[in-house]
Amino acid sequence: MSVWFITGASRGFGAQVAKLALAKGDAVVATARDPKSAIASLGEHPNLLAVALDVTDEAQAHAAVKEAIHRFGRIDILLNNAGFGLLGAVEEATATEVEALYRTNVFGVLNICRAVLPHMRRARSGHILNISSIGGYRSAAGFGVYCSTKFAVEGLTEALADELAPLGIKATVIEPGYFRTDFLDARSLSTSGARIDDYAETAGAVREHAAKLSHRQPGDPAKLAAAIVALGGNPDAPLRMPFGSDTVAAIEAKNAFVAKELAAWREVSVSTDFTDSSAAV
Repeated sequence: MSVWFITGASRGFGAQVAKLALAKGDAVVATARDPKSAIASLGEHPNLLAVALDVTDEAQAHAAVKEAIHRFGRIDILLNNAGFGLLGAVEEATATEVEALYRTNVFGVLNICRAVLPHMRRARSGHILNISSIGGYRSAAGFGVYCSTKFAVEGLTEALADELAPLGIKATVIEPGYFRTDFLDARSLSTSGARIDDYAETAGAVREHAAKLSHRQPGDPAKLAAAIVALGGNPDAPLRMPFGSDTVAAIEAKNAFVAKELAAWREVSVSTDFTDSSAAV
């Protein structure tokens, strides 16, 4: 039996993963701002512990982890799932909107990792799964600020993977594409109040497209949840795990773009090195 600690477990991917983990006999610490909402979503279960957690509150993060350890004795798999989006051009986003997004999507992940890792280090085992997005690998008009938070999650996870590997702990960043959840609804996606006409053809067009795409996304969330449950604790899990054909296509397109651009500017790129042989290698 594995013990999962899942943030944002009352709905969306978090709730679906929690349900499947419980169904396979695992234990789940389901966290949400209101733990009653997690119980309402998941039902009563002997292996379920619903805990109040606002991921932006570091003290509450440590309290939630302490409660989990008291109940189950360990945490095997951490799923950092809590987060939300922001739609709008970079210039349209206010400082308040940007700060709120970073508090949850980045500092929230850091808060939970710092609270859980001492217990994983003592056990010399564990698996951290950080939910990113295709937007953590490739940014785009209309989602610039949101994507920047996911770029941060990707960078943190890469470093964690290096730091934790000698301790027997794995770290994986999960990159879903568009899945048919409520992510594009108002509960999960904020929209910048400001609208600048000069961005009508870029970020403005993305706003319109997002409204039409909501609940028509190509990805099946049930299949994604099953894949995440299978991934959790897998000793062969990769550093990056993209999900969705749209994500795979976007990654391939960006890799090709970067390779082409690097080749075109390679001579300039390497021209800034010292020409003598004293430079450190």
